[in-house]
Amino acid sequence: MDVPYESTGRSRQKGRTRAALVAAAHELLANGVSPTVEDAAEAAGISRTTSYRYFPNQRELLLAAYPEIQDDAGLLPADAPADPVARLDLVMRAFIEFTLRWEPQLRAQLRLSLEPGAPQPVLRRGRAIRWIEEALAPLADTLDVHALAVAIRSATGIESLVWLTDIGGLDRARAAEVLAGSARAILRAALDPAAS
Repeated sequence: MDVPYESTGRSRQKGRTRAALVAAAHELLANGVSPTVEDAAEAAGISRTTSYRYFPNQRELLLAAYPEIQDDAGLLPADAPADPVARLDLVMRAFIEFTLRWEPQLRAQLRLSLEPGAPQPVLRRGRAIRWIEEALAPLADTLDVHALAVAIRSATGIESLVWLTDIGGLDRARAAEVLAGSARAILRAALDPAAS
C-alpha cells in the first residue's frame, strides 16, 4: 500500500510547503489566474518536482485552494434574534460576504463540480443549506425548514452570483442586494402564501 508523501517524515516542513502552495494558488486565483501546479510552484518559490509530490494535477491543487471554514461553524451570532426574518438576514449577510470574498476560489470549485464523473468538491456538501436551516429553526414546527432552505439556497450562492454578474450584468454590490432580497422574498412567501 502506498503511503502518501506528506505523511512520511519532516511533517512540519511538509505542512509549510503545502500551505505555501495553497496560499500561492489562492493569490493566483484572486488575480484571475486558474493556476497549474507549475504556476503555484513558481509563485511559492518551490520546485516543480516537489510541488507535484503534494498535488499531482491542477484539480487536486484547486480542490485544496477551497476557502477554509469549519463544517460545524454556523453563521449566526450567539445572541441571534428569535425572528426568522432577522435571523435569515444575518445568515445571508455572512454568506454573501463569504461568497464575494472568496469568489475566484468558489468559481474554480464550481467549474470542478461540473466535471462529469469527478468526485464532488467541498462546494457540493450542503453547508449553506445547514446554515439557512439554522436561521429558519424557529419555524420548524410550522414549515418544512429543509425544503425552504433548499429553495432559498437555489437563489443564492456562487451559482446565482455568477449568473447575476456574468449574464445579468449587475455589479457585485447590486448582485449582493438581489441575493439577499431573493432569500427574504422566498421566506416571506412561505410565511404568508396568500400574499404571494
